[in-house]
Amino acid sequence: MNPLFFWIVFNLFVLAVLALDLWVLHRSNRPMGLPGAVGWSVAWITLAAAFAILVYYWHGRAASLEFVTSYVIELSLSVDNLFVFLLIFRYFRVPAGYQRQVLFWGILGALLMRGLFILAGVNLIRQFHWVSYVFGALLIYGGARLLRQESMEVQPEKNPVLRLFRRWIPITEDYAGSRFFVRRDALYATPLFVVLLVVETTDVLFAVDSIPAVLAITLNAFIVYTSNVFAILGLRSMYFALAGIMEMFEYLHYGLSVILIFVGLKMLLSHYYQFSTSITLAVVAMVLLISGLVSVAYPKRKRKNS
Repeated sequence: MNPLFFWIVFNLFVLAVLALDLWVLHRSNRPMGLPGAVGWSVAWITLAAAFAILVYYWHGRAASLEFVTSYVIELSLSVDNLFVFLLIFRYFRVPAGYQRQVLFWGILGALLMRGLFILAGVNLIRQFHWVSYVFGALLIYGGARLLRQESMEVQPEKNPVLRLFRRWIPITEDYAGSRFFVRRDALYATPLFVVLLVVETTDVLFAVDSIPAVLAITLNAFIVYTSNVFAILGLRSMYFALAGIMEMFEYLHYGLSVILIFVGLKMLLSHYYQFSTSITLAVVAMVLLISGLVSVAYPKRKRKNS
């Protein structure tokens, strides 16, 4: 069967789910409750697991393992991104009822941008193998930078895209409900659109780490894309499920830095030694488990107060 058929069917499925989510299941601006958020998070993970089984029967064990490994890496990096989204919403004092809408359109934009990045990255590596070394070096640099990072902070005033946008479009002082733009004496953007713009541009920076990390696992563009999509689609419900406890995972970024450095080394050594996908998955799972357990068992606040 033509591979293009699977690309079309998968993207139609994604659009249908997004439309169902926004216009049918969650039409109101009420914030997503914890039970609903947990339920949707479990549903997305279950869908990803079902897709992995489908890949197993379609392309075999190796492709299915590549999807699972890519999904776990992308999902773990996405959880770290949630910390930044939380800080952005706090910085702009976004009402809880409007956060879901920002995340919805932010996720839709992220899907489009990452699809382009993935296709470009796969084609570059296939045509110029040395590009994999560049990606590997970027991952090691990103991991080292994350390792040195003691705390997360957002500085929207330094965002070049936002500064350029402010020059062309006036912005209202207050939120105008859930609208991104309002018409007064001229067209005004609302602070909600500013938040969306910051979220979108921040996701581009996240993609610099996450996409090369997945390309280190496989160059199958469909596997890379679908693993990214499933991780991103579950991001919104996961945000509301973890919003109250995200600060508990204070050592998570150390684990993620180790993963990025490991995957970067995997790309740099790919010409000399090939790590199997099962070993990569085992390392990623072990690092995430250890960093999560240490965060829960020995939080920094407890250490400071002791």
